[in-house]
Formats: sequence, C-alpha cells, structure tokens
Amino acid sequence: MHWVATAALVLVLLRWGASLWLERMNRRHVRQHANRMPACWRGVLADDVYSKAISYALARSRLAEVESAWDTAILLAALFSGVLPWVQAALTGWLGTSAWAQAVFLGVVGLGLALPSWPLEWYAQFHLEERFGFNTTTARLWWVDRVKGLVLAMVLGWPILLLMLKLVEWTGWWWWFWAWGAVLGFQALMIHLAPVFLLPLFNRFVPLPEGSLRERLLALAQRTGFRARSIQVMDGSKRSRHSNAFFTGLGRGRKVVLFDTLLELLTEPQVEAVLAHEIGHYQRRHLPKLLVWSAAVTLVGFFCLGWLARREWFSAAFGFETGGMAAAILLFALLSGPVAFWLSPLANRWSRRYEYEADAFAAAAVRESESLLEALRKLNEQNLSNPVAHPLYSAFHYSHPTLPEREQALRRLAAAGQPT
Repeated sequence: MHWVATAALVLVLLRWGASLWLERMNRRHVRQHANRMPACWRGVLADDVYSKAISYALARSRLAEVESAWDTAILLAALFSGVLPWVQAALTGWLGTSAWAQAVFLGVVGLGLALPSWPLEWYAQFHLEERFGFNTTTARLWWVDRVKGLVLAMVLGWPILLLMLKLVEWTGWWWWFWAWGAVLGFQALMIHLAPVFLLPLFNRFVPLPEGSLRERLLALAQRTGFRARSIQVMDGSKRSRHSNAFFTGLGRGRKVVLFDTLLELLTEPQVEAVLAHEIGHYQRRHLPKLLVWSAAVTLVGFFCLGWLARREWFSAAFGFETGGMAAAILLFALLSGPVAFWLSPLANRWSRRYEYEADAFAAAAVRESESLLEALRKLNEQNLSNPVAHPLYSAFHYSHPTLPEREQALRRLAAAGQPT
C-alpha cells in the first residue's frame, strides 16, 4: 500500500476510534449520574424529565456510535475498494474527459455516498425521535425533503463544480485562488437568496400576527438598532417538536424567524429574551467574523488542494491512473472530514464564546436575565438536552455552552453589576 493511502487509513481509523471512545466515555459519565441529579439541575428539571433526558442522551449516543461505524465503513470502501477509479473510468469512456463530464463524475459519486446514510436517518426520525415524542413528520414529507435536497444539490452544486474545473483550464496553477473566490461569491449569493427562494421550499413562513408580542419584539428591535424586514413564524412543528429561533439574510433581506413550537412554549418576555440573544449575535458581528474565519480556512484548504492536485502520487495512491483534477477534488473532500474532526474543539470553543456574548447582550437589552434563563430552561427541558455530558465530549460535539455554564456566566455578570 502506498504511504499516502496508509496515512489516510490511519487518519480515518483514528477519527473513528476517537469518536467511539468519546461516545462510550460520555455514556459511562451519563450513567453515573442517572440516579443522582447534580445540584445545578435541582429545582430546574423535574425528576421524570431528568430521567427522560438521560434516556434520550443514551439512545442518541448508541445511534451515533452505529452511525460513526457505518460512515467509516462507507468511507473506507470508497477510498480503498477501487470503486471510485472504476466509476471515473466508466464515465470517462462514455462522456469523455471534458470539465463537464468530470463534474458529472463528482456529482454521481456525491449521490452514491449520500444515499447509504438514509436508512439510519430514517431510523433516527421514525424510531428514536418517535420514541421520545419529537417526531411529527410523515413518511411522505421525509421522502419529499430528501428528493428536494438532492435536486437542489444538483442544481446548485454541479455548476460550481463545473466552474472550478473550468478554472483549471483558464487560469493554470492559480486555479485554486480563483476557485476560492468563486466559492465565496457563491456563498454570498446564497446568503441573500436562500431565505427568499430556498427555505420556503421546505417550510411555510408567515408574518407574526398583530398583537402584544409583535409590538414587544418590534420595540426590542428598535431599541437595539436591529433593522429586520420582518418577523416570521416557521412551521417547524410539521417535522419535530424541537424549538428554535434564528435570523437569516443580510441587509434589507434580513428577517427574524421563530419556530411555532417556540411561541407555544415560551411567554412573551421569554420570547423577547430569546430574540434579544439572536440580535446579540448580529450586533456583536458574530456572523461576519465567522464568515471571515471560514474564508481564511477555505483559502488554506484550496491552497492545499491545489498543491496536492499537482502531485501524481496523491490520486495514484488510491488507484486513479489518470485521476486528474476531479479525482484530487474528490479525495480531498473525503479526507477533509477526518482532519476537521480534530479541529472541532477549537471551533466549538469559539462558538461558545459567541453564545456567552449574545447572552450578555440579551440580559442588557431586556434589562434582566431571568427571562432568558427561564427560556433556556424550558428549551433544555423540551429538547431533552443532555444534562450531564462529559466535558471532553462536550468540547468535541457541543457548539453551545450547557445550561449550568450559561447560568453561571449570567450570574457572574449580575455580580459585576450587569442587569439581573
């Protein structure tokens, strides 16, 4: 086996081994607290809710272990079975070696790698989520969502792949820099177009009805300098009983979105506090910072891809005789996941820092923190969030701080003279 293939095998197995170890360590930690509620949760969660959250955490962990093993097996089969070079050779013999033919190859492989995950996704939705009372979708809607996703991936993904391959012909060695710019432009375009054209393909959005809640939220937006085109309610309940809120779009297209399940769960002051948290992300410029960071990481990734694509041994190590740029792009995409896994604690730590900042902004905006704390408690209870995740597991998997961590941070702000 070529040393590059050996290194890739070790990388993939290390990621799988670490994921397995984290899941089992977390399950042991959860079981140790199953019959002994930590002091930070007493008075916050009822005993039956705590017990149900423990069961949900254990069930999700067991499924995650199966998913990790299955995904690893699919990845290893793709990398080392020889099927990818065979598919490329077959399509090349049929369609030729043009850029559009190689883009077809990448699309076919992407579809082939996506489909094997559907059975486990089905199980998660209609067995695990159903068992704990979250599932509200139907089999028909589930399939419609998957088909729509595939169509959008082809309609939006194939042209950008074709453009990247054409840039190799047009710009030579510097293709990776121009491809990076094209991807950034595509992302910027999607930020503007997705809220208007794509999200409505999956969910129904209606304006928040006239009334005291709407007036309260509009007053908050005006008070905090947040200009939103509209406040809309999304029918999240047609798929799940989980709750959320977010804002999407930029500039004049920016809008606030509240799940209908969120409005059913929270009081008006609590909804206001949740929206203040989302506004905090905007006013602290978290999205632009994340976009800049993402652009920098993507630039490094494209540079590495450009360098590897010029090395014949890279694609040859996995059986491609004349792999070309398409093979290099595919292999790089497949191997980027095992690399990114080890960087997830850093990304999650950064994300949690932003959550703390948004919480602090919300407490100041509504001039008290109890409404936000009560909202977070209700959301944790309704979503059955893991109440006793192991800290190391949390570092790898949680982009948000736990509820006790957020409460402690808000209490520290109160002690320092911030609103409570």
